[in-house]
Amino acid sequence: MARCTVERVMHDAGLRGVRRDRRVRTTIPDATAERPPDLVDRKFVADAPNQLWVVDFTYVATLAGFVYVAFVIDVFSRMIVGWRAARSMKTDLPLDALEMALWNRERLGHNVKDLIHHSDAGAQYTSIRYTQRLVEAGLNASIGSVGDSYDNALAETVNGLYKTELVYWEGPWKGADDLELATLGWVDWFNHVRIHSALSYCTPAEVEAEFYARQIIPV
Repeated sequence: MARCTVERVMHDAGLRGVRRDRRVRTTIPDATAERPPDLVDRKFVADAPNQLWVVDFTYVATLAGFVYVAFVIDVFSRMIVGWRAARSMKTDLPLDALEMALWNRERLGHNVKDLIHHSDAGAQYTSIRYTQRLVEAGLNASIGSVGDSYDNALAETVNGLYKTELVYWEGPWKGADDLELATLGWVDWFNHVRIHSALSYCTPAEVEAEFYARQIIPV
């Protein structure tokens, strides 16, 4: 049936199609901030853990207002190595997620120096505090173009999975506390139980364990 026919029939019947809720804009660039080059160029591939991390954050509508959730993803294994949920999308949100990622890798004895940290052009990621922390940790900042989700497609995919598999499936949410607890469980499931077609139907934890097992040289 042609679209115009559908529109006419619905109009005559007094029907109206479902419309998506108004989107909340989270990527607000700072026109005065100096942005590093795009070191990824939409090539979301890595030969080992801690070569390339992609970061992003999204929003969740709760009964108490919006809650923002930031993720740090290792491209090699799709492992979520850091995350944070907060009522504000100020720099503290992604910075706390980054700190968790750095701590998680450090406690395992992993070297993250010189890895590429790729984000969108949001003001949080170009802020002085955030960029200084990247320098302190020895990470190479990379930022895609403004307003182009394809430049950070892998992080956007994880955001979409998070909303589909948790937010929309188990909501509505009362507020930040119950969402944060549920996100903790989802991240653990995502890393250790959920299989990924891009990983030959293995989990991120399995992919990393296999990689490091191959690095052990027999005596």
